[in-house]
Amino acid sequence: MADNARAKKLADLIREVVAEKLQRGIKDPRLGTHVTITDTRVTGDLREATVFYTVYGDDEERASAAAGLESAKGILRSAVGAAAGTKFTPTLTFVADALPETAKTIEDLLDKARASDAAVREASSGAKYAGEADPYKKPEDEDEEGTTA
Repeated sequence: MADNARAKKLADLIREVVAEKLQRGIKDPRLGTHVTITDTRVTGDLREATVFYTVYGDDEERASAAAGLESAKGILRSAVGAAAGTKFTPTLTFVADALPETAKTIEDLLDKARASDAAVREASSGAKYAGEADPYKKPEDEDEEGTTA
């Protein structure tokens, strides 16, 4: 069983090698400059690696990039094996990263909260207190009423 530091170093190496190979070594038009490698995770036994990627574009470009990565999997694994120099080269699995969609959802929720806050602020701009401005009795108020504290 490998330690976590070794798995992390291998994951970083895989991320760099795959990104470099996608940028310079593979001539597949489906894998243009729109594919970005965001993260890589390696299992504890260093046998399997999951590579997370994002694609700038619409659903059609995402689907074609996924097909391009699947077809280039062997070339990318060979490049990782040559760079890593380990006894066993990990198998690569490509997973589309959900980060952009999650960020968009959070941004939409924040916009909705800002609009709600603005509506409450506007509705309360001319409002007055239901009673007095300061509803708490103070010691000097009790003295004026004739009671002692």
